[in-house]
Amino acid sequence: MTTIQAEVPDYLAKLASEAAEKEKTTLDQIVALALSAQLSAWKVREDMETRASRGRPEDLRDVLAGVPDVPPLPGDEL
Repeated sequence: MTTIQAEVPDYLAKLASEAAEKEKTTLDQIVALALSAQLSAWKVREDMETRASRGRPEDLRDVLAGVPDVPPLPGDEL
């Protein structure tokens, strides 16, 4: 394990402490979980940006050209 020292706003420290107490776990666990969740969200965004950059408008047009021009099913209307 690595120890990280960080300064956080008082209100966040209070919320984290309350969450740890409510969840019957340690403050360290709450901070590690929150850090993990945020890093995961950033990774997903980067992955989506990478995939989106590989997309080509002409490929989308080709896919949409294969979609039948029919009214939506009942319940799917806008």
